[in-house]
Amino acid sequence: MEPIVWEWVNFLVRWLHVITAIAWIGSSFYFIHLDLSLRRRDGLPNGVAGEAWQVHGGGFYNMMKYTVAPAELPEKLTWFKWESYATWLSGFALLSVLYYHGATLYMIDPAVLDIPWWGAVLLSLGALGLGWHVYDRLCKSPLGKDDAKLAAAGFVFLVLVAWGLSHLFSGRAAMLHVGALIGTIMSANVFRIIIPNQTKAVAAMKAGQVPDPALGKQAKQRSLHNNYLTLPVVFLMISNHYPLAFGTRYSWVIVAVVLVVGAVIRHFFNSRHAGKPTPWWTWAVAAAGVAVIVGLSAAGTRTESAAAPAKVEFAQVEEVVLSRCSMCHAAQPVWEGIGVPPRGVMLDSAEAISRHAPQIRTWAALSDAMPPGNVTGITPEERRLLAAWADQLPR
Repeated sequence: MEPIVWEWVNFLVRWLHVITAIAWIGSSFYFIHLDLSLRRRDGLPNGVAGEAWQVHGGGFYNMMKYTVAPAELPEKLTWFKWESYATWLSGFALLSVLYYHGATLYMIDPAVLDIPWWGAVLLSLGALGLGWHVYDRLCKSPLGKDDAKLAAAGFVFLVLVAWGLSHLFSGRAAMLHVGALIGTIMSANVFRIIIPNQTKAVAAMKAGQVPDPALGKQAKQRSLHNNYLTLPVVFLMISNHYPLAFGTRYSWVIVAVVLVVGAVIRHFFNSRHAGKPTPWWTWAVAAAGVAVIVGLSAAGTRTESAAAPAKVEFAQVEEVVLSRCSMCHAAQPVWEGIGVPPRGVMLDSAEAISRHAPQIRTWAALSDAMPPGNVTGITPEERRLLAAWADQLPR
């Protein structure tokens, strides 16, 4: 029963993570849209930066934003923070259930770095903690006074992290950990900067003082970072389902391109919300970025070998698959901790192997996603043989 229980724990924690992420992203996108769509007019109360009229659900809403704080504190305030905290906590729980519990399969690739499971977990925790600290220092450094320079420094930092993690973990774990770090940065921005600054502003008002405008400015900068990082982090979090994203030679470069693509798409919508000229050029940049990603994913695995024979016999393919894949992809997997064949794919017969040729090509030939962590020791030559076999099959 243990593998079945863990499978359901994984599913339910993943469901919770998706629910909380929807709530957080939805509120974040809404308030960025609201902030950018505010317009000034005569007659607004003192301290109001602008207002926006909205219609939803059959009713009209008149929204106003105070630059620092209203003259009097309202009796009730709605705080938007639990969505962020719940998203990070459920995400970390999912990381623990799937990756820490299955570190041998999902995190460690002996060809990259042969370490025990606990070493991989410690590296993961260290990367998340140190990554937040470096980002926070960058924001509080002189670079933080210039949004463009800070954005460039943050981009370089995240690309270096992606490159570094690709030399510590399997491709799957490396890309997901970049997403986990960005998610940690975003949630820590809320927990360590945005909410504390808002709390200080409320406390100042209760004490009859005027809140420090710098608190709001700092919180807004971190909120803007979260806004531009949202689309890349969603890509990175779902990347573990797509081997051509994480299991190829230039996966860390793909991360860099995704950061740009996600940012320009957000820039398009942010500009539209602010009433600025529509930056249609962003879609050309995004399309070019996607084309680059597709091209990079075709570069093959991180290890190369001599070309496979032009003609591959099925018996050769069957031997490779049965010896490298069938211990998990069988009606009754024999690998400890796996109760059912992953994705329902069984590769324990000649007929099953032929039927799943496209999946074998994508997961084990064009990428090194399977076997996870290369636990069965498939060789580069065997991957090339599988690729050649799949290529010669009728389409």
